Amino acid sequence: MSIVTTETTERVLAPLEAALPELEALYVDLHLHPELAFTETRTAAELARRLTEDGFEVHTGIGRTGVVGVLRNGEGPTVLLRADIDALPVEEQTGLSYASTARGVDSEGRDVPLMHACGHDMHATWLSGAAHLLAASRDEWSGTLLAVFQPGEEAGDGAAGMVRDGLFDRVGRPDVVFGQHIVPGPAGWVLTRPGVIMAATDTLRITLHGRGGHGSRPETTVDPAVLAASVVLKLQTIVSREIAATEPAVVTVGSMHVGTAANVIADHAVLEVNTRAFDDAVLVRLRKAIERIVNGEAAAAGAPQPPTVEVVASYPVTANDAAASDELTEVFRGHFGAETTMPAPLVTGSEDFSEFGRAAGVPSVFWLVGGFDAQQVITAMTEGRFETDVPSNHSSKFAPVLHPTLRTGVETLVVAALSRFARPGVAEGR
Repeated sequence: MSIVTTETTERVLAPLEAALPELEALYVDLHLHPELAFTETRTAAELARRLTEDGFEVHTGIGRTGVVGVLRNGEGPTVLLRADIDALPVEEQTGLSYASTARGVDSEGRDVPLMHACGHDMHATWLSGAAHLLAASRDEWSGTLLAVFQPGEEAGDGAAGMVRDGLFDRVGRPDVVFGQHIVPGPAGWVLTRPGVIMAATDTLRITLHGRGGHGSRPETTVDPAVLAASVVLKLQTIVSREIAATEPAVVTVGSMHVGTAANVIADHAVLEVNTRAFDDAVLVRLRKAIERIVNGEAAAAGAPQPPTVEVVASYPVTANDAAASDELTEVFRGHFGAETTMPAPLVTGSEDFSEFGRAAGVPSVFWLVGGFDAQQVITAMTEGRFETDVPSNHSSKFAPVLHPTLRTGVETLVVAALSRFARPGVAEGR
């Protein structure tokens, strides 16, 4: 651990109160201008501009639209702080005065509504604020700060794409990687967990091949709609009959497209399937079971050719270095208090954050920050209404409260970085 003191942390954070209006303006601006994975050009430009103003060495276009700020501040550890910046094809229904009305074109060429429904606008604002405070207090700490604004987290290749594009060759290799995610928990709460914290996931696109024809003569066809229905039902037996009850797993058919008219039997059906598990080996078993089932059902239906199974996106398990997570949890407790530094639950959502630590071969820690009205959330939890009354990430109604959420997320990043940096003139840390 670092020997940066509590007094140092207080001095670094002292300007935060005055900076909050500017950070709120940045958040609202990003929320009003969401951009899909790998199209975040406006977002990237604004974040790069702010890093430049704060004196960072700025690298753009890493992994297509990624931005990295490098602040070399004497001898000491290199700390990587990461935020993701892409939005989702969701039509906002929050009723906020700054609700997004933006539209864009997705990877399939479709015109879609856009919204920061996962909170990446908040993540980017947090990191921009932390970078500003650390840059303004360089006499208080020693080391190198890497501020990584990652594109394409929702597409599943953002972090890996930055690594492939030579991220560490360009800016150096970190000694530790830190990241965080907003969740529909009480604002002001910080939730940590050693070891596995988020699930691994695969997204599969399955094309079932039939033989089309007229709806009046089904006997001349192989109906992919019927085949798809059989596959969907059979896939639901994987978790209940092939995975042990002690091994959490999820198989979801989120999309099914077949046909264009009531009296036309189509030539094919396309399913999009999402699987999740907290063990990479279980995820492999899910994929193999899906492939076996779709091939078996196609053969039983007399399909003219085997199905096509394509892996569209894949995220590994997000697992925190246990020692680093425990150390950081103690630092958070010392700063925020034990009453708001809470154990995080296992989250079945997925992240590509861990790609950075894995590629660098260094410890990484990922934690959660609550972003909703604390009383509303706690009341909903105690009355058993949390799942229905508190919008989750990816919901069209996902609307974090600005305060104290902005402050908390900036503080967590600053505190985490300072926990690793050395005192000026002392090359110490991990």
